Amino acid sequence: QVQLVESGGGLVQPGGSLRLSCATSGIIFSFYAMGWYRQAPGKQRELVASITSGGITNYADSVKGRFSISRDNAKNTVYLQMNSLKPEDTAVYYCNAVLLSYEYWGQGTQVTVSS
Repeated sequence: QVQLVESGGGLVQPGGSLRLSCATSGIIFSFYAMGWYRQAPGKQRELVASITSGGITNYADSVKGRFSISRDNAKNTVYLQMNSLKPEDTAVYYCNAVLLSYEYWGQGTQVTVSS
């Protein structure tokens, strides 16, 4: 079966950094575009960053210059490096994989930015 498992979330102070990982199985990973989404309480889920199978990246304006998405096809894993974290980055972060009509989601990992 297809599985996407996020890790790396936690509590961090403003200005700090975290690196999220999403390990996948059950898909031909290199074929898929990958994305990181987040959802804060009372808000809609929003796209944070994405990376195509060819390595083209896209970022939400709110995280541009602070976050970086990357992928390691040999490890079937996508990463989100988060720097200069702000309280408004607090959310559950979800990993997403998409190829044509196929779309899969992880269960999410909590990121809390607070002093």
